[in-house]
Amino acid sequence: MPQLNKGGKFVFGQSLIHPDGSIRLPPQALAEYQLASEGRVLIFTGSRSTGGFCVTRHGLLAPSKLGHILCALPQLADYQLPPGQLLPYKGRAYGWAPVTAGGCIQLPPNTLPALQLVPGMSLLCIRSSNIAITLGAKGPLLARAQQYTGAIPQY
Repeated sequence: MPQLNKGGKFVFGQSLIHPDGSIRLPPQALAEYQLASEGRVLIFTGSRSTGGFCVTRHGLLAPSKLGHILCALPQLADYQLPPGQLLPYKGRAYGWAPVTAGGCIQLPPNTLPALQLVPGMSLLCIRSSNIAITLGAKGPLLARAQQYTGAIPQY
């Protein structure tokens, strides 16, 4: 998997948003973050520059320095809200989605517009921290990926 520039972010590949709202995560990201281990993933809006959304799981977020998010949003922590419903908190929005053992996230139709995404878009899967991956929809890293001459795996 490429690093698009020296010292830059590591890219797992690109994931397509399918017409039914499903998105397949790259196998390497799935394994590294054990994203399918809980059957559900937590999602939250990406940065202003990258857009898209970030993906993590309860077991990674809860013990981290961002664990306070789950305390502030108990209905997210306990999965009491419908899949894909996003709750605002401190400038971002948080929700959850089911994930299959094979790494396919299913976003409900109303979640895509809330994330400013549409079926057919390709999202760049980026290692953003030891807590989450980012599925970026725009920005300089995506532009660099489009100009990259090597192979970027497609999922």
